[in-house]
Amino acid sequence: MTDPARFVGDIPRHYDRGLGPILFDHYARDIAQRAALRAPRAVLEIAAGTGVVTRRLREVLHPQATLAATDLNAPMLEVAQDKFEPDEIEFSVADALALPFSDGAFDCLVCQFGHMFFPDRDAAHREAWRVLAPHGRYLFSVWDAPRYNPFSRIGLEAAAQFFLDDPPKFLEKPFSCPQIDPVKESLIAAGFTHIAVYVLPHLQEIPDVPAFARGLVFGSPLIEEIRARGGVEPEAVVERLAERFTEEFGSPARMPLQAILFDSVRG
Repeated sequence: MTDPARFVGDIPRHYDRGLGPILFDHYARDIAQRAALRAPRAVLEIAAGTGVVTRRLREVLHPQATLAATDLNAPMLEVAQDKFEPDEIEFSVADALALPFSDGAFDCLVCQFGHMFFPDRDAAHREAWRVLAPHGRYLFSVWDAPRYNPFSRIGLEAAAQFFLDDPPKFLEKPFSCPQIDPVKESLIAAGFTHIAVYVLPHLQEIPDVPAFARGLVFGSPLIEEIRARGGVEPEAVVERLAERFTEEFGSPARMPLQAILFDSVRG
């Protein structure tokens, strides 16, 4: 079975080029601006991936603020590190459920679209609480349900056309926690207070539909699922995806997206 959190090999480069500008940068700007509002001086980003949010955080944080970024996948962080000067960011490979930082080390913690992949989300919230100082902020976002993010449905349908008996399932995982109340209850149980929730719709232009389709196939564990099943060239899936995206989103393509952002405070 493919590990849904496994982003290795060439996946990070395709992820950064093909998906970063379309799926992640708009929301990265938003969460970075929110994080910077209270002028934090020690910020931690978890599940930082290829540094899309990291870049936006560094742009808006106070120049003297420290910024650390972690991810479970070293190949993702290698791409992120290439975007910064040496020692500009403290990068480290780390599990969000066992962070290598002391209690109360940060006054702000940020995580964009990583929460869905944590094998124990309650434990991740408790660990976030531990590394935050009293009154520190915890900001994280998840994708809303597939009906608000139709690219996920299209991706699942297009891939399933090639594998009728065993369709790839990776594209279900990023949309696996759109329910707000369970997340709020988990945050409260971990000790967080002043929980605010924002539903953030966005209409995203796709200037290069084939490049986005390629990113979705080659820039995620979907490519491992396709190769493991065999018998189908990944390029055929890319072509079908591009066709379906154009049919659904028009030309020029404009695609609806929707995220849910949680903003809470360590009590």
